[in-house]
Amino acid sequence: MHQMTLAEIARGLADKKFSSEELTKVLLARITQLDPQLNSFISLTQELALEQAKAADARRANGESGALLGAPIAHKDLFCTLGIRTSCGSKMLDNFKAPYDATVVAKLAAAGAVTLGKTNMDEFAMGSANESSWYGAVKNPWNLEHVPGGSSGGSAAAVAARLLPAATATDTGGSIRQPAAFTNLTGLKPTYGRVSRWGMIAYASSLDQGGPLARTAEDCAILLQGMAGFDQNDSTSIDEPVPDYSASLGDSLQGLRIGVPKEYFSAGLDPRIAELIQNSIKELQKLGAVIKEISLPNMQHAIPAYYVIAPAEASSNLSRFDGVRFGHRCENPENLIDLYKRSRGEGFGTEVQRRIMVGAYALSAGYYDAYYLKAQKIRRLVKNDFMAAFNEVDIILGPTTPNPAWKLGAKNSDPVAAYLEDVYTITANLAGLPGLSMPAGFVDGLPVGVQLLAPYFQEGRLLNVAHQYQLHTDWHTRTPLGF
Repeated sequence: MHQMTLAEIARGLADKKFSSEELTKVLLARITQLDPQLNSFISLTQELALEQAKAADARRANGESGALLGAPIAHKDLFCTLGIRTSCGSKMLDNFKAPYDATVVAKLAAAGAVTLGKTNMDEFAMGSANESSWYGAVKNPWNLEHVPGGSSGGSAAAVAARLLPAATATDTGGSIRQPAAFTNLTGLKPTYGRVSRWGMIAYASSLDQGGPLARTAEDCAILLQGMAGFDQNDSTSIDEPVPDYSASLGDSLQGLRIGVPKEYFSAGLDPRIAELIQNSIKELQKLGAVIKEISLPNMQHAIPAYYVIAPAEASSNLSRFDGVRFGHRCENPENLIDLYKRSRGEGFGTEVQRRIMVGAYALSAGYYDAYYLKAQKIRRLVKNDFMAAFNEVDIILGPTTPNPAWKLGAKNSDPVAAYLEDVYTITANLAGLPGLSMPAGFVDGLPVGVQLLAPYFQEGRLLNVAHQYQLHTDWHTRTPLGF
């Protein structure tokens, strides 16, 4: 049962080959047995899962149907869940139980999805390795000595290890796509505003976006269908009709124009990954796609711009965690200032403190124009590059990451080295574009991903290309040894 995809589970439930309750029990037992190796879960919601599974079975018995009805998933631990700990991977929120469900959680629950638990993550989604969590680092199931990527590494590791078929995740600078690449999954960051951020604890509000992590493009289409849609509670949500993502998976790629930016193949890219990307290009050409070299000249400025904008927004968003209303509070504060200082100093980890300090500095009176305003101007240039490129091509293709997953602790003493691993992913967040990573091969036994980018609200196009590619390759079917 644990090897089934979301689509196969939907068909099995519809054909009454097994019940949601039976499947849920199998997966909960598997998580209990195997997750101590991975540390991919922060909270396991066994009682809730069995209750939801029984309810889903009853709904099916009454004639209801739906791809997510009775399907087991997990939520990244920054989606608020009523009465269940929502920690953001931080000591600051270790004792926080959300008083409501995030819109994404509520929509998936209404569709009949079964919540198995909350997955581990980099603290407040700040990191590329899933090593900054208060609950300890997550391990990559492909090699337990390596990172699974971040910040959605818990969701990625759990799905890759076949602990469950799919999970929710979030992407601020690549935090869905990079873990997907590192763990041999398909991960989709939708257009900014496509998935509601209400109840999703913010890191950088103008960059954060929720999306699906699964083994196939077909599964991502199913999960995104349940997540997407306008939400009046979210002022950044866009009132745009949600198409049937599964309906376009079978479309032909004949004549599809694929742009390959020359800037992607620089000295920083592992040549073995470059070779795998070229192999992917050849495979898509066989399916009828037309390849064209393009240029994204301002890509080189994206990382410095991102690491001004994101910390600036984080310093503002995280100011609410002050030890007064909720979250961690220090013992016996002498006065209000002492309460603030010690609560925040004890509650936030090193990486979060680093980004708060950088953000506060960039927003300070003497430096706002020099740093934050200039970064926003660069952001516009990055967006303009994409708009010009999409006048010539239908999608853009390249590597998801410049290197395969590194060893645990390898970049802890040099945070900038970890930041540079986001070079191919952050541009989509700066521009608000949809992006997808899909499995493309292996280097030294570690998975490699190829990234696809599309114009606004063209998630269906990305899923179509990925699905057609997966019909003709088998990288996505490989399972890590021991899982």
